Amino acid sequence: MIDDMREIEVVVAHSERVTLRVGDVFLKIDTDQARIDREVEVMARAPIPTPEILWRKPPVLALAAVAGAALGLLEEPSLASSAAWVAAGGAVRTLHDAPLPPWPSSQCQQQPARSSRGTVEFPPGLDSECEWLVANDVVSAEVVRRNRQVAEAALRPWTPVFIHGDLQIVHVFVDGDEVSGVVDWSEGGQGDAMYDLATLTLAHEEHLDDVVAGYGGDIEIDVIRAYWSLRSLMEIRWLVSTATARRRRSHRSRCSTPCQPVDRYVRI
Repeated sequence: MIDDMREIEVVVAHSERVTLRVGDVFLKIDTDQARIDREVEVMARAPIPTPEILWRKPPVLALAAVAGAALGLLEEPSLASSAAWVAAGGAVRTLHDAPLPPWPSSQCQQQPARSSRGTVEFPPGLDSECEWLVANDVVSAEVVRRNRQVAEAALRPWTPVFIHGDLQIVHVFVDGDEVSGVVDWSEGGQGDAMYDLATLTLAHEEHLDDVVAGYGGDIEIDVIRAYWSLRSLMEIRWLVSTATARRRRSHRSRCSTPCQPVDRYVRI
């Protein structure tokens, strides 16, 4: 498959990990071998379609491309059918009902956690992120305040389930009206079910009803909305800081996950 390639596409690139697409093969290069090992085990445990592992040669993991196309991009209307979104909700429910892996999701830093006092509190990094947003005039103090207020609904006890941990729509592939594969399992582990559902529907709330229909019961809509606000506040700095780097790369390679504008993240 690599012999037939015409270009190398940079999918994701930062200081710890790089993902390249070479023809029909994705090459994940990771400085942390333990993280790659865990991703392989997470995919083996997941009861939903995942990419085929072609070969491993540290620090590289080669994965086959999955059929179909992603549900969409964060900053654009999804072209996937309503039935495809329902199927995505059903796939997420199947994952959440599976036996727990033995480790927490590495995205737990973005989820409320029980403190030593027994209370459920915001992630410790939230205050510094909010301060940075206001100090750098990215969003107003009022927008930050309102989003934090909405996010308080996530401050409740929750029962861990098997989550993907980074269930962006670009990571869920559909072929027609069926889920053909879910990719990028590096954050997989134990976590809050509503976090996955919120990540999947962030900036695509018009498809929340479809996802809920596929998922079934045990849905907390106010918590999903809370995670929309919480994830927005926690990730806007990353979006701003990486926007320039992505634009600089764009003239050299075609990126499959274009830079998302900040206003698609800010909920209020």
